[in-house]
Amino acid sequence: MTSSPLLPSHTAPAPAHARWSPRMWGLLVVLAGNMLIDALEVSVALVALPAIGTDLGAPLTAMQWTITGFAVGFGGLMLFGARAVALLGRRRVYLAALVGFAAASLVGALAEDPSLLTATRVVKGFCAALTAPTGLAIIATAFPEGPQRNRALSVYTLFGAGGFTAGLLLSGWLTGFSWRLTFAFPAPAVLVLFVLGLRLIPGAGEENGGGPPPGATAGDRDGRPPGTMTGDRVGRPPGTATGDRAGRPPRPPLRRYGFASAAAFLAGLLALVQGITSVPAHGWADLRSTGLLALAAGLLALFVALERASAHPLIRFEALRSRAMIRSALGAACLNGSYLGLLFVLTHQLQSLAGWSPLRTAAAFLPAAAPLVVTALFSGRIVARFGAPRLIAAGALLPFAGYLLLLRTPWPPAYATGILPTMLLVGAGFVLSFAALNSQATSQLPPAERGAGSGLYQTAVQVGAALSVALVAALLTGSAPPAGAAPAEFAEACRPALTLVAAVGGLGLLTALTGLRSRRTGPP
Repeated sequence: MTSSPLLPSHTAPAPAHARWSPRMWGLLVVLAGNMLIDALEVSVALVALPAIGTDLGAPLTAMQWTITGFAVGFGGLMLFGARAVALLGRRRVYLAALVGFAAASLVGALAEDPSLLTATRVVKGFCAALTAPTGLAIIATAFPEGPQRNRALSVYTLFGAGGFTAGLLLSGWLTGFSWRLTFAFPAPAVLVLFVLGLRLIPGAGEENGGGPPPGATAGDRDGRPPGTMTGDRVGRPPGTATGDRAGRPPRPPLRRYGFASAAAFLAGLLALVQGITSVPAHGWADLRSTGLLALAAGLLALFVALERASAHPLIRFEALRSRAMIRSALGAACLNGSYLGLLFVLTHQLQSLAGWSPLRTAAAFLPAAAPLVVTALFSGRIVARFGAPRLIAAGALLPFAGYLLLLRTPWPPAYATGILPTMLLVGAGFVLSFAALNSQATSQLPPAERGAGSGLYQTAVQVGAALSVALVAALLTGSAPPAGAAPAEFAEACRPALTLVAAVGGLGLLTALTGLRSRRTGPP
């Protein structure tokens, strides 16, 4: 699940009859194509998990890193990525991220060790954190405001919404040959996008036909926010020196990038996930589990301390004063986390226990993934018609009901009466609440804070996914019966993990209900 940062709106409306040039069409192909690949990265790993574990001889607690590694890289480095784009420029960062993504895909496909595979997933998550919001920002400056930009955003949104569904089907098919193909196939596609991007992605002064966006200040040569000083050629904060004798801008101080904060946050998340998944193997008294959890707490506390002491923090703490932001971030984290946790459990049940093929498993998940694709272009109208709080509450209730239904379904589950209704309820929940959560997240923030608030929201979504999947993997491992047990015992061992999924969904529902109460009593 991905969200869209608030788009800048400082460009002038374009005539409704204006047509796109071939270059603009090509640019949209690059941006939307990369968004499609970013969105399918999670689902391609899900269906391939049992095959990866068998081939590499790794347990579930190690294989969960193919999901959580990407989420940690995405969410853990989202705020740092935004800073890097602001300082280095969109074109440079976007193209570098494409190359990094392709390289990590190839290395991951050839990996013989779970640790190397995990590292590539973290790198790919970071690359996605660079390209997904940057693609939206490029659209905001390259396509004039009005019908042209709306059309571009519709295409971009549709590709993003369809990525998860496409990834399920593609992974189900490719895993039948080799799981390595599911990790290798993005590489050539991304390299093609890179070659096209070299010619089509606008650089400094190339947006809107070679000049700054209409209405921008003279210094906005690289799509920087209005008000940036003219001499800040790479979008540096005001007050940075303009250059050295050779005309090159000096490297900004390291603290302006936020390296220390970003490293503490990323390391804290990695330690937290590893600590959670180490408990089944080592117990609570071992430093390899409890010690890691304590280290994670210390690193995350250090991150907060560094941010509060910094003159240029990665986090704008002002955004956290909005109750609407907090409710949306927690609700989205629960929705995304419970969904991925459910698919993790069902992939284990259907393939490892019931013997389903990867393609059949992928097809079983489609009723949850496909509805969002069909309704993505109409989501804004739905939110405007019914209001975000109501949609979020209904969108949290339906998946929660599906999780409870699945808990009551005996083993082996009949697909038509057990799994399918749950998938349909989860899919309906995403249709109702996905856009509403995005809309509500920044609705109470001042315009100047909405970009930072969107980054915080997306970070919460990815962290929720990582923690939920890690907890589910730990429960599946810790509850597993001894080798040689009956299939029914292995199926019963999945119940604690499914109960956790339902609990996360229930937390999301309670959070949504507080939004309804706030709506009756006044604005948050």
